[in-house]
Amino acid sequence: MPALLTPDAVRSALESLPRWSKDGDSIKKTYVFEDFVQAFGWMSSVALVAERMNHHPEWFNVYKTVKVTLSTHDAGGITQLDMDLAAAMDRLAG
Repeated sequence: MPALLTPDAVRSALESLPRWSKDGDSIKKTYVFEDFVQAFGWMSSVALVAERMNHHPEWFNVYKTVKVTLSTHDAGGITQLDMDLAAAMDRLAG
């Protein structure tokens, strides 16, 4: 099981992840795309990465907006897996 990040490590990691924020035991971000097709296409691309990582996001999609929450539930909070998936999501969003 991955180790929880310290509060300082979370703050430091979030400095390199624009518009991600800590919310309790998770990190969150809202993505807004051009339209539903772009949002859904991005979600499909993220799903492939998440499956390879065996680390799956909690997300909510309405039309062109996707709200993402990441937390490592097995560890009870934020781990490096969350930061790595957040970075991958940002890269895929362009």
